[in-house]
Amino acid sequence: MNQGVRVRLAERMARIRPFYVMDLLARARALEAKGVDVVHMEIGEPDFPTAAPIVEAGRRALGEGRTRYTPSLGLSELRRAISDDYRQRFGLEVGPERVAVTPGASGALHLVLAILVDPGDEVLMADPTYPCNRHLVELLGGVPRLLPVGPDTGYQLSAEQIAAAWTPRTRVVMLASPSNPTGTILSPPAIGALHRVVQERAGALVVDEIYQGLVYEVPASTSLACSQDLFVINSFSKYFGMTGWRLGWAVAPLGYMEALDRLAQNLYLAAPTLSQWAALAAFTPEAGEILEGRRLRFQERRDFLLPALERLGFAFPVRPQGAFYLYGRCDALAPDSDRLAEALLERRAVAVTPGRDFGHHEPERYLRFAYTTDLGRLQEGVERIRRFLGSW
Repeated sequence: MNQGVRVRLAERMARIRPFYVMDLLARARALEAKGVDVVHMEIGEPDFPTAAPIVEAGRRALGEGRTRYTPSLGLSELRRAISDDYRQRFGLEVGPERVAVTPGASGALHLVLAILVDPGDEVLMADPTYPCNRHLVELLGGVPRLLPVGPDTGYQLSAEQIAAAWTPRTRVVMLASPSNPTGTILSPPAIGALHRVVQERAGALVVDEIYQGLVYEVPASTSLACSQDLFVINSFSKYFGMTGWRLGWAVAPLGYMEALDRLAQNLYLAAPTLSQWAALAAFTPEAGEILEGRRLRFQERRDFLLPALERLGFAFPVRPQGAFYLYGRCDALAPDSDRLAEALLERRAVAVTPGRDFGHHEPERYLRFAYTTDLGRLQEGVERIRRFLGSW
């Protein structure tokens, strides 16, 4: 093929935007390569290494030659372990036959949306929200409808808002609890009300629970306690600290499992085998003790960072109770969060994420701070921001 001629890209690619935070991270890494000391508060990846019991289980599986394909919906042992975890933590009977193990939570979301969404179907979601959600809808030919949310609803969709926004083309509603970028949580009654609105209109409710377990001051919960007639997306990346292992899962009503199985066979065949064997150790008491200790350290970081940033003039109308993010208003300090984020990186070597990654509703007013670095580095970052604002 003549290298000077390019085959045209599919039209959908014009609607799928990059993750701006990854551009920011690349610039931060370039500064570090020049010897600059960068404080990272931009990336949503836990700074802790995968817990030792999980790593050891992965090594053991490799030594035992467990490197062949698994069934498309995952190892039966891991599906059972996930089912048992719902019973032990939440008192819920979620049969293993309703669990699909996937390559990351993104794989789970791709599967679920692909069996539910036809071209032209609308998917309602909050604005702001995690950008991958709307991009996957675009990939399938669906129409992502981002509904603006604010402090009055904890940056979450409400049942009244969904009812008002529903059209004959609406097919799916997506929620996230705890959410990225806001760290806010939907209460069980709120999820129940949302589910009733969706069910009455013959739609599907999909709930992103990938930060489940990373909650503070409130007990961990699952939307499956409100109804078993919905779809849940979860992950081993965040609470379990297995980001690079690329492993997640979906829970679906039993009648949809054959379709999920059939699609998984065609998309990726199966999730990584070694990761699945390693993940079995995530549910052991030894790993649980480590993970709980890390959750408490995340809470300690949040409890330092939020008031420290408030003293600098950032505003947090809603106190986040989950994940590891603060989504703060910066409009009292700068007219545009993009410019502020760029200046913080270039002039003070502090990396934070501007609001434009997360939607269209007032993104210029917000920055996201990820407390995925240790307390000492967060303290250094706050001091650098303080010095920067004094000369801004």
